[in-house]
Amino acid sequence: MNDAVRASASRRWAFVAMGAVALAVTGVATLGAAGRWALAYEQVAGQPAVLLDEVVGADTGPACAPDDRYVDEPPRGLRADVLAAWNRLRTAAARQGIHLCLNDGKRSARQQQQEFDDAVRRFGTAELASRYVLPPEKSMHVKGIAVDVQPYASAQWVQTHGRTAGWCRRYDNEYWHFEYDRRYISEGCPELLPSATAS
Repeated sequence: MNDAVRASASRRWAFVAMGAVALAVTGVATLGAAGRWALAYEQVAGQPAVLLDEVVGADTGPACAPDDRYVDEPPRGLRADVLAAWNRLRTAAARQGIHLCLNDGKRSARQQQQEFDDAVRRFGTAELASRYVLPPEKSMHVKGIAVDVQPYASAQWVQTHGRTAGWCRRYDNEYWHFEYDRRYISEGCPELLPSATAS
């Protein structure tokens, strides 16, 4: 193969590779804009963004030490800053003799859809189910920023002390559901919504 043919073939492959990269970037950007995939909260230079919507969380865990009606899942899949905040919160609670059980943390879109479908069967309609379980595109569990804390006394401790670590209870009808946002530390917790549907 002569040099001209080799150069022509190399250019063709370079164009094919650039086209593939452009299609991939366009696809990810489109999915992100459509709300199908959430990118990692803070991009680190030189490292790829993580697509969080499809990161699978733990389905279960060992029994919750203070109350074996609940489980204590490993905090797998939480966004990195949320995981660090969760670990700080747990450490602070432990210093005061409080054990926080992670009854539910990160869920993939598939896991959330299953939870939502189960709730629709249980409550009879999507509207009623949404007061307790949101569809994947609206769930903070899918985004990796929400935790459900059990038992009740532990959740009460988080409601009282969590804001200083960035954790706030969000729904009046769910004493266990907390979401992380570092702005809560300085700005305080937003007003409780009646439910996940704000009704």
